[in-house]
Parts: sequence; structure tokens; C-alpha cells
Amino acid sequence: MASDIGRKPPPATPCHRLSPGWRLGITLTVLVLAGLLDFNRWPLLGLLTVVVFAGLSLAEVPLEYLLRRLGWFLPPIFLLGLSAPLGQPDEAGWLWAAGLWLRCTVCFLAGLWLIHVLPFPELLATLRRWHVPLVLVAMLGFMYRFLFILWDELDRMKQARAARTSRPVGWRVAWKTSAMMLGQLLLRAWDRAERVHRAMLARGWDGSVKSLDGEWGSGI
Repeated sequence: MASDIGRKPPPATPCHRLSPGWRLGITLTVLVLAGLLDFNRWPLLGLLTVVVFAGLSLAEVPLEYLLRRLGWFLPPIFLLGLSAPLGQPDEAGWLWAAGLWLRCTVCFLAGLWLIHVLPFPELLATLRRWHVPLVLVAMLGFMYRFLFILWDELDRMKQARAARTSRPVGWRVAWKTSAMMLGQLLLRAWDRAERVHRAMLARGWDGSVKSLDGEWGSGI
């Protein structure tokens, strides 16, 4: 089944008790500061990192969850940062790489904090109150809703492949099969989007996005 992110009731922590606007505003502030601060002012970047870790601790983000996400995120960022010292093997290249690693890590952790403390429907409602264009809000809402459908579709494709595989295969065959699965998933997603759009038009959809609480919606 698809992940239950955003479906479980959040814990009652000080971070969760903040208003949605404050939670989104704090995250955006951290992202802007991490992007604008020069690495020569590394004490400020270090302080910002400490603040982000304190926020994650206050929000009761599990350490195992945090380490697992960092394990997926850090290796490609580390390889990307190595491009500077390899092309410019001096102190400036290493400083640039260190600045990139630290900034990206801070931004990633801030994003994890926002995901943990702000459910996606509340995020959409906050974006509407901030007068973000309705088209963008609607796209984000549909993306969130159909992400779980695509994830379930991928699970069914994996189960079908496992049922048709009677013996272990080499990495080349596994790579080729995975690439074919991604292509099939793209085609199925396109077909599902077309069928959903036709069904919405048949039911009188006029471009409006509505919710039960009425917090975000109105014509696109």
C-alpha cells in the first residue's frame, strides 16, 4: 500500500501547535538564509544548522527516519560537491564544496521538518491564504492525491514481475526490467490522467478546487 504520510494525526508538540503560516514562514526563512549566507560566515551557517536540528527534536522527528532520509540524500550531494575540488584542486574548491554540502543539508532538514509538522492539506490552505496562484495550488493538490494511486500501481507491477520471475536474474536484466517498468508506469499514469480528466468533465467540473472545510478553492 502507499505510504501513510499526511494521513496520521500529528503529535501535540510545540512545533505542531504553531499556526500553519508560521510553520511555512519559518521553513522559507531557513531556506533563504541558507542560500544567502556566505560560507565565510560559517559560524552563522553552523548556528542555523543547530536551530534546524533543535526544531527537528522539538517536532519529535524519529532519529531512524532522519538517518534513513539523509542516507538517500547525502551521497548524490557529496558527489556533486566533489566536482568543484576535482576541477579546481585548491582551498577555494574545497570551500565551495563544503558550503554546498552544508547548505543543501540544512535545506533538506528544513524540508523534512516542514513535512513532519505541516500536513499537506494545511499547506495548500496556507498557500491559498498567501494568494499563491490557484493553478499552482490545484496542481499540487492533484499531485498529492494521485501520488498514492501511482505508488499502488507500482506495487502491483512489482508483484506481477515477482510472480513471473522463477529464478534470480543478473543486474543487467534487473536494470532493463526496471527501465521497462518505469516506461510502463509513465504510460499508465498518462492514461489514468486522461481518464480522470474526462470523468471530471463529465461530472461538471468547471476548474474550481473545493474542499470540505472551504479553506482553499474557487475558480481557476
